[in-house]
Amino acid sequence: MSTEASRTAPAPGALLLCRAEPESVGPAAQLLHERMLLTPAGAEWSVLVPEGTPWLRGGEPVERVVSGWATALAVGAPWPVLAVWWDADRSGFTLASGFRRPVGYDWLSKGMPAGEDEAMRTFAARLGLDPVLDMQALDALTKPDSAADARARVRGLLAVLTRAGVALPDGIAPGEPADRLSEAARAHPQARIVEWPGGREAVRAAASTALDRGPLGPWLPWSGGPRARTLALAQVAVGLPLTVWGARRRSGGWVVAGALLVAHGAFGLTYEIVRPRD
Repeated sequence: MSTEASRTAPAPGALLLCRAEPESVGPAAQLLHERMLLTPAGAEWSVLVPEGTPWLRGGEPVERVVSGWATALAVGAPWPVLAVWWDADRSGFTLASGFRRPVGYDWLSKGMPAGEDEAMRTFAARLGLDPVLDMQALDALTKPDSAADARARVRGLLAVLTRAGVALPDGIAPGEPADRLSEAARAHPQARIVEWPGGREAVRAAASTALDRGPLGPWLPWSGGPRARTLALAQVAVGLPLTVWGARRRSGGWVVAGALLVAHGAFGLTYEIVRPRD
């Protein structure tokens, strides 16, 4: 890459869009052990802006790191998580929802599509997007376009999601430097910092949130009921091999996802022991 291109190429970065209110996202995001800024991002959407850049510290691609985060968040919550990422060579997204296999798509730096059309259709179906109007707009993102670079492609994706309620705060957009994203997030009047508060406090926060979610509460690891224990066992059964697989591939993002699955399951299985007593 030329010197001029290096100056104009965006530094690696990412955003996590969650289809839930900040009050639900905050307790789950604490378990990522990563300091982030959380703000509303439209009707029933929230955005997490990482304050750090772990993909630069560990040498792991930003795509793997944030895909692991999205998977870890989604398996412990009843809402989907969309990770949007970019670096000097590519940009793309990963959508995680429950225990289903994550789906993603990416573009090369000059906007050339590098994903599979079926992935875009699966993406639209899982988010309940319009199969005609929205799919036409998404389909256009899978076609060559000499006037659109990788960053423009991701912004085009987010433009489609505005019809699903997404409205990112001013200044928060793919391709912006991490410090500028953090500054824009802090400027939002409802922004708050999300970070790991310690085991006991995290259990209390997650349990309180889960029990307030109505019919979904009994299925979550923190409720202590029979359905929660079934889900907790499944989380441990999936999390252990995922952690081993991530370690073998030296993928910190997937190791985090597997470890958090095991942690969610373990909390669910031992809830009566660790539950804070009022």
